[in-house]
Amino acid sequence: MPITPANGQTAEDAAVRTPGGAAEPIMLELVDEDGTTIGTAEKLAAHQPPGQLHRAFSVFLFDEKGRLLLQRRALGKYHSPGVWSNTCCGHPYPGEAPFAAAARRTAEELGVAPALLAEAGTVRYNHPDPSSGLVEQEYNHLFVGLVRAEPAPDPEEIGEIAFVTPAELAERHAEAPFSAWFMTVLDAARPAVRELTGRSAGW
Repeated sequence: MPITPANGQTAEDAAVRTPGGAAEPIMLELVDEDGTTIGTAEKLAAHQPPGQLHRAFSVFLFDEKGRLLLQRRALGKYHSPGVWSNTCCGHPYPGEAPFAAAARRTAEELGVAPALLAEAGTVRYNHPDPSSGLVEQEYNHLFVGLVRAEPAPDPEEIGEIAFVTPAELAERHAEAPFSAWFMTVLDAARPAVRELTGRSAGW
């Protein structure tokens, strides 16, 4: 039976298919305010208001010119479809290290392996998404890195990509919809971003 969120869209990315073709719900790791694992919850249930605090990750990859790789989420996504966001974000499976999950999802969504991937701290936030009615209660592990290969986005995950300078990001952010969490995670990652890209990049 398909999982249907509050906005009526079918949440195909809230379940995984077994080798036999059956759909099994994706489980997330619930955490306390210190990031300690306290249990698990089904992905969509964890995002229903008021939301359950769960582990997540966000990746920011840059090219050799210091430009940030953005993605526009595919229109078929049940959460925040069609909006721009950071390079990659998602949730580790229960027991999966955030670093491993970040590398895995970057490969799955963008078809690339980061040339470098480094931890950039954590941030905790509570961001409701008015369009879907879902809530992001997340303890987010941040990662920054470099990408040298040409991305090959999965169209089921990503509608469009763009490499942007800080000025181009500001212009795009003023004109186009972005994910509710984007500026929170970017601001939290900025110290590591500046260390990675250098002062001349302007981040």
